Amino acid sequence: MARLVGVDLPNKHVNIALTYIFGIGRSSADGICVKARIDPVRMINDLSQEELNTLRNILESDYKVEGRLRTEVALNIKRLMDIGCYRGLRHRKGLPLRGQRTRTNARTRKGKKKTVAGKKK
Repeated sequence: MARLVGVDLPNKHVNIALTYIFGIGRSSADGICVKARIDPVRMINDLSQEELNTLRNILESDYKVEGRLRTEVALNIKRLMDIGCYRGLRHRKGLPLRGQRTRTNARTRKGKKKTVAGKKK
């Protein structure tokens, strides 16, 4: 099993296996394969150590991935919360922040339903 930037890559096609790295999607993976001059449909376990080193160098020099990217995203969210803007407040309250309705749905962000007792007359 190949290991790049702290992630064990499964034995799949190179362009699919690269997407297991946080911050690398399909189009980025295809671009990395072109830069490294590696056939995207080769299996990861078939790559030589030199080809793996080439992939490692490209990822470290050209892309912000894994820990660095997670840190940057967390700092961006923290900055929004600190300045108290609308998106920051929604993050703080754990509600959707891109205009979705919350009267129904939004269960992923709001968590499990909390039942409120009915009003007595």
